Parts: sequence; C-alpha cells; structure tokens
Amino acid sequence: MRKATETLVTLGRVFGFALEAVWAYKLRSVFVTAGIAMGIAALTVIVTSVDGAQRKALEIVDMFGPDAVFVLGGDIKSRAVGRRTMTLSWEDARRLKQSLPGAYLVVPMRAKTGVMARHAGKSKEIPVVVGATESYAEVWNWPLSEGRDINLQDVSLGAKVGLIGDQVAEELFGDESPIGKVVFLGDLPVQIIGRLSYRGFTGGGSSIDERMIIPLTTLTQRFNMNRKYFRALRIKFHDPERMSVHVENTRSLLRHLHGLKDGEDDDFSILTADEILKFIGMLKGGLVVFLGVTATVAMLVGGFVLANLFYISVSERTSEIGLRKALGAKAWTITAQFLFEAAILTIAGALIGMGLGLGLGQMLTRLGILEIQFSLKAFVLALSSSVTVGMVFGIRPARSAARLDAVTALRGDSS
Repeated sequence: MRKATETLVTLGRVFGFALEAVWAYKLRSVFVTAGIAMGIAALTVIVTSVDGAQRKALEIVDMFGPDAVFVLGGDIKSRAVGRRTMTLSWEDARRLKQSLPGAYLVVPMRAKTGVMARHAGKSKEIPVVVGATESYAEVWNWPLSEGRDINLQDVSLGAKVGLIGDQVAEELFGDESPIGKVVFLGDLPVQIIGRLSYRGFTGGGSSIDERMIIPLTTLTQRFNMNRKYFRALRIKFHDPERMSVHVENTRSLLRHLHGLKDGEDDDFSILTADEILKFIGMLKGGLVVFLGVTATVAMLVGGFVLANLFYISVSERTSEIGLRKALGAKAWTITAQFLFEAAILTIAGALIGMGLGLGLGQMLTRLGILEIQFSLKAFVLALSSSVTVGMVFGIRPARSAARLDAVTALRGDSS
C-alpha cells in the first residue's frame, strides 16, 4: 500500500514537470496541438455527420411514410438532356385510382416557385406553391393544426382556397388565426382554409413550412400552366408490408399507360422510403470515406510532427534529463514525463479540434444539409484517438530520453 502511494505521489510530481515543459516549449506545443486539432476536427465532423444523417433519414422516412410512393415525371436517374419531365397525366391518375391494387389515395401535384404572398401590408416570397388535388394533408401524413384539407369540390371548381405552411402563417399573421383570411399570391386572392402543422424540415434550400398548397386546377389556370400534365403523384397503399409488390404494380401499370416497350427506360421515377434510406446510406458512406481519409492523414501528420519535435526536444534537454537522473530519477519517470507531455498536447489538440469540428458542423446545419449535434460518442472517440496518437508517436522519443546516460547527458552530449 505504501509503495502504491509513493508511486502515485511520484507520478503526480512527474505530471507537474510535464506541464512545466509544455509551457516552456510553447512553439513545439503549438505545432503538435495544431496537427492533432485538424485530425480531430475531421473526425468530429465524421461522427456527428453520420449521426446527423441517421437522424435525418429516420425523420424523412417518418414524414414520407412507409405506406406510400412518390412518382416523378421523367427519369431522375438518367437525367438525359432534352428528355421530358412532364410525363404524368390526368389519365394516369384516373387509371391508377381505378386499377392499381391496394391504392386508396392518389394525389397529383405540381409546383410554382418564387411566388410573392401579401396580406395586410406584409409580404413574403413563397419558395414553393404546390398545386394538388383533394386530401393533400392526408396523403403526406401532415396534420392540420386548424381548418380543413382541400376537398374534391375545391378541385373541380378551381376554387381560390388554400392551405398555409406554419412559417408563412406566423410571418403574415403573427398570433392571429389565418383561417378565413385572404392572402394574395401574386394577383390571385386565396382564402386560407387550413393551417399545416409545424414540421421543421428543410429540403432543397428552403423549409417545407414556407410553402402554400392550392387546388391543382387553380394553380394551372391562374399561372397559365399545361393543364394536361403534372410533375408528380403521391400514392398511399393498404398493406405497407407489401410495398415491393405495390411498387412493381405501379411501374407495370405506368409503363403500360405510357406505351413503353420491353427494353425501354421508364419515363418516370418511383421513390419510396427504402429509396430514401439507400440515398442517405450512400451519403453517409461518402462522408465517412472522404472525411475518414482527411482525418487519418491529419492525425498521422500530427503524430509525426509530435515524434520529430520530441526527438529534437530530447537533444535540447539532455542537461535537464542528466541532472534529474543524477538526482535519482529513474528511467520510467523520464519515460512517464514525456508521455504525459504527449498526452497533454494531444488532449489539448482534441478539445480544440472538437470545437473546430462542431463549428464546421454548424455550417452544414445552416446549409440545411445535415443537423450536426454534439454527442458523447464524438467526445470519447476524439479523446481516445488523440491519446492513442500521443502514446504511439511519443513512446520512442520518451524511451530515447530515458536511456540517456546521466554523465554524458550532463556534458550536453545526446549521442
């Protein structure tokens, strides 16, 4: 017990010497800390980005719904120049409603971007005004906080009514209820019949809470659009566990309706929750590979800088090492001091690197790419990685210092 206590006291004293050495050799400390910080910054972005991608995937899938498909006109995978994107028609929607097994909601949609909305002296540019048929809120699993959804009569009459996104309602009406009020979309007066609940999801550079939804017939009539075709279809099915069958049935029926022959590419694209998860998985994989290489290179560079500077430090501090040995310091205490110095510098680099990484992460968050949040996993991984680098690259210089002969060292000769 006494021996263990003496060892702890000795280690405490050695740690104090290490702190003094770190402070005394400031330039060396700055270089080592900076090298480690860059690697840890990249590592922090990797971990928090992957976690953010996973959260985003679950959030998107939850909103998208496991019982639905989203059909876009045109083949978004090939993106061939000049290929039509307006390939979905009212006849497609009608036949899908009538003949697609398991489908109970089919909602065609189209959009107009950059429309100015005005009400009582206030104005706001709406990034996306969506035109849809009845049951828009239901087909997107998007509850209304007040009011009602668009119905069949609104669509058949081309009524000047609409649903308002939560953010638009807040900016134009404040704490007032928007229900029954009139908002001008350009020169089109639209009476608000429903307010969509807040979702807080950002995509395509804008929040989905910044949109308004009006009947598709109203959109095409008032903004002089092609009335035969629309851009997308949202379909909901019974029995979501049979989604693979539903997708194949949808593809087969649309190919038949569009007269596509065997071997011809689809002129439409079908997206499901599984497709979204695959895309997020690819995004995560790309982040891990790109940032992983960056982090590894930066950490290795930091480690080599540490090792080289410590070797130089040993040669500069031979007299100090010789004096300590002459006063009775053992080889293991010399080794421990250099390893303590390495650990202090790399931990400092880890803390600075985590700060940099989270700062870079906030840039991704503001761009709406990923939501980056600090996590205990990132903290533990950063600290453990930095200490490992310190120990691996610091052990040889530390042993080199411990092997110095006391008399030779006091003469200032490290050879």
